[in-house]
Amino acid sequence: MKITSPSFKNNEKMPVKFTYDGEDINPSLRIENLPEGTKSLALIVDDPDAPMKTWVHWVVYDIPLINRIDEDSIPGKQGINDSGAKDYHGPCPPSGTHRYYFKIYALNKILALNDGISKMDLEKAMQGSILSSAELVGLYNRDKGKR
Repeated sequence: MKITSPSFKNNEKMPVKFTYDGEDINPSLRIENLPEGTKSLALIVDDPDAPMKTWVHWVVYDIPLINRIDEDSIPGKQGINDSGAKDYHGPCPPSGTHRYYFKIYALNKILALNDGISKMDLEKAMQGSILSSAELVGLYNRDKGKR
């Protein structure tokens, strides 16, 4: 299984468009090589470099079997991010360069959970149902004066 983006390469800087400093929309993602038996997908975007804890930027689940997620789209049910909203919240690091992990999971079932769950609840619900996973890392640091 593989996840990529036409907008940035793994471990390279994300365009400003997809950050809090830009349009604050999700980038387009490509998903390849789904394993046989996949019934749904889940996506978690988070930042392990945040000062206090890993910051959750997007939680999406019950995504149908697709090979791409279009930019500025909602591909499935959305959970709550750490900004308290059910949407994509783009990178907004307070200082330095942060890593933003786009983690995709192929699941052997449709979770059928309510909208608005947390990342932790999603991870619990996925236990024992993950067939495969992949990740893409985007980097971002804010230019001085953009605050």
